[in-house]
Amino acid sequence: MLFEDSTWLSAILITGWLTLGCFAAGHAIMYKRDPRSSTIWLLVSFLLPIFGPWIYWVFGINRIKRRVARRFGYRKRPLTPEQIAQARCIVDASTEAVAHLAPLRTVADRVTRLPLLEGNFVEPLQNGEQTYPAMLEAIQCAEKSVTLASYIFDWDDVGREFVNAISKASQRGVKTHVLVDGIGALGNFSRMGRLLLKSGAEVASFFPLKFPLGRVRLNLRNHRKLLVIDGRVGFTGGMNISRRHYLDQSSPNRVEDLHFRITGPVVSEMQHAFTEDWVLATKSALRGPTYFNKLPEVGSAICRGISSGPDEDFEIIHRILQAALSAAQREIWIVTPYFAPTWPLISALAQAALRGVRITLILPSKLDLPYMKWVADAYLWQLLQHGIRVFRRPAPFVHTKLMIVDDRWVLLGSANLDRRSLRLNFEFNVEAYDVELARSLSTWLQGVTKQSQEVTMEEMDSRPMWRRLRDGIAKMGSPHL
Repeated sequence: MLFEDSTWLSAILITGWLTLGCFAAGHAIMYKRDPRSSTIWLLVSFLLPIFGPWIYWVFGINRIKRRVARRFGYRKRPLTPEQIAQARCIVDASTEAVAHLAPLRTVADRVTRLPLLEGNFVEPLQNGEQTYPAMLEAIQCAEKSVTLASYIFDWDDVGREFVNAISKASQRGVKTHVLVDGIGALGNFSRMGRLLLKSGAEVASFFPLKFPLGRVRLNLRNHRKLLVIDGRVGFTGGMNISRRHYLDQSSPNRVEDLHFRITGPVVSEMQHAFTEDWVLATKSALRGPTYFNKLPEVGSAICRGISSGPDEDFEIIHRILQAALSAAQREIWIVTPYFAPTWPLISALAQAALRGVRITLILPSKLDLPYMKWVADAYLWQLLQHGIRVFRRPAPFVHTKLMIVDDRWVLLGSANLDRRSLRLNFEFNVEAYDVELARSLSTWLQGVTKQSQEVTMEEMDSRPMWRRLRDGIAKMGSPHL
């Protein structure tokens, strides 16, 4: 009798596994864009008993349909068609110096939901020493609203300083909203949230861990870093809220980074990105002059906010990077902490180099995730053989993300040059046609290379066999690292 019961139980489990495996494999075959990915998920679904289909359900399905956001209308363009047409006419008359980048402009116009806007001013801020005082001062001067999104919000002296500033703003009647990632700020959310809620601020966690299976979205993280004050002043870049971004300390975990203070009409697009995420996290819409204002022109930068993520904005940054590499004529600078590109990006880099474009890639020599250095090493020989120069900056860990094309166009924001940022994370970047900004950043990077170690093909070729094998295995897992 016991034998018969166990046989029936085994039969039920096997039948259930095969049934779920068929559903998972069928979904992967129909919806995965890369046939190699479909093949891998098919094998996972059928070769891992019981757990295979579950792993696909958790990690393999990375698309989100923002039904809530659509319900509130936030998936639409925030400007009227007339405003968009007017903005394009103004920009068309202002971009003679970047006429050769017209193909890039065309691609960005077609894949993004927001227009280029002129009259902006973009100011680089280095590390916590420059960035945090500027952000805290802006919060202290807020009159209507503070909207802050951060992937990491550490509960250290910097985190507490931000909580105090936001709490005081809330207590004096400012509408304050703080959105943190459900995993990036997992260990600190409750302490930070309780204090902010007591002050009257609104706090939300983006895709927190919730069981059972249907609520586990481990792969889909909000990696954006946004602070908008009164809908008029914006901050974005690579920096989270953490003491680690101060370099005047002896901690081995300190992080060097670059952030940006932005004023002008494009701040409305930064605010728009935050409100979309807020709707998705809370089902509550933020509207009206408290958050959105008609912004005056304050500078010469022509900018566009670019939201990307595993939803309708899927692979937007990826397409814009390809367009930028194709449009470049003279020089490209790329700075990224993690280098795990797709094959189309490797090909576009090689093609640009073969056309005679000078390309410089700057990576950190020390990483917070050592295996990401192994991944980068597995790719670098493909760049070096085409004459692309690669430099590694000395410690500490450098978290800067930046791309400059022909001293005319700058891409800044939260996205790394890895597959997670390009396909899985919610990211926010800003493209800026700004000659002065581009040249100043290029000059800064020229100085950076003089203090960095250049990577050579001989160095890559001299790696022992065990390192090449290790790097290659790490590269195989790079889509989910």
